[in-house]
Amino acid sequence: MREKRSTDSVELFVSPEGYFQEMVQKGLSQRKIQTFPLVENYLVNLLQHYLDARNLFESEYANEAGQKNPTTLAEMYLTAQNSDAVTKTELLRKLGDRTLYISGFFGDSLSRKIVDVDYYAEIGGAAYASLAHCTREDTLAKVYNTFSRQFLDFVDVLTYISHHSFIKSDESILRLYDRYMRTGSELAREKLVEMGVLTLPQDQVKLGKQG
Repeated sequence: MREKRSTDSVELFVSPEGYFQEMVQKGLSQRKIQTFPLVENYLVNLLQHYLDARNLFESEYANEAGQKNPTTLAEMYLTAQNSDAVTKTELLRKLGDRTLYISGFFGDSLSRKIVDVDYYAEIGGAAYASLAHCTREDTLAKVYNTFSRQFLDFVDVLTYISHHSFIKSDESILRLYDRYMRTGSELAREKLVEMGVLTLPQDQVKLGKQG
């Protein structure tokens, strides 16, 4: 009788979205947080956005008058409150999302600085609350209100994900998988195999790139 194939290997990730969906659900369950699907989807999209670390350092605010971009959280919040409706919404969303992500993934580093997680939570919670107030769409306002009221709860969820995933470094499993699928890199494939991730045969990768 043939032996069953080992199930110890990590299953092939179909997409970063699918992976993050699973991680968010695990994080919410582990922290015993009950919420609604739109909040889960928002967290999944946030994680996908910051999978590219450059998004943490993108220009906060483009001013046609050539005024200096806000460089601190407080400046960003103040600039948002004094901006037109579109710019205000964009800045508040970036501020809320960024403080939430940084608090969850880099909270240990923040605890060693003058500006700690509590400060990020205060600014981020205020940003989401203001965003909920100026958002016309009721369902989205409900999402922002949820993050405002439970900011630290969702920081804990992201901290859980940070500790149980490979998305901290440029050589994370998701980046390697994306690189392998896009380029068919043999080096990326070898590293994925070392991590226990099953990869598609080269011919299927090539077909995927042609599609």
